[in-house]
Amino acid sequence: IILQNHFYAVLSRMKNIYRWGLMRNTRRENLSEHSLETAFIAHALCIIGNERLGGDYDACFAATAAMFHDTTEIITGDMPTPIKYYNSEIKTAYKQIEAAAGKTLTDMLPDDFKKDFEKIYSPDENTARIIKAADKLSALIKCIEELNTGNLEFFDAEKTVRRAVEDMHCPEADIFLKEFIPSFSLSLDKQKEKTEND
Repeated sequence: IILQNHFYAVLSRMKNIYRWGLMRNTRRENLSEHSLETAFIAHALCIIGNERLGGDYDACFAATAAMFHDTTEIITGDMPTPIKYYNSEIKTAYKQIEAAAGKTLTDMLPDDFKKDFEKIYSPDENTARIIKAADKLSALIKCIEELNTGNLEFFDAEKTVRRAVEDMHCPEADIFLKEFIPSFSLSLDKQKEKTEND
């Protein structure tokens, strides 16, 4: 007997959850695309760490864990950062809600999946740091994209998020910030021109 399982059908609803809810967006960003971008960046940060800084990251695992890092928002929704961190009581309460949402999701998994997902949802400290940096870099990219359209709603957010990345003192993120982030301000023609000249 094959039992039906709803876990992946529920995950597919990430595309219906939109970020930056308090801000006027020229293009809405859903949770699914943010998670994929965060995975791309986490993978890149691990390569930077391994190849340039003598690290020992599992880039594929970090990318996988990054894909799942916001899945609890399927249940909680995307709570805007200013509200989430408004005071210590709200921050603590949200952490409890997030933990309950995580348990709800993992309880949906088939038993033979649970061991693998325990690792995905509880990465080691260094991988968690990489994912957090990748998450912030993805947010920075969103700010830059909105500013590129002339949407000044994201002017202060861009400065705040950029400072948050710098304040992490994560060497992998610092390298990504200097080497890869400037291209996000360029047009497609300029991006192609630079690539062709390299």
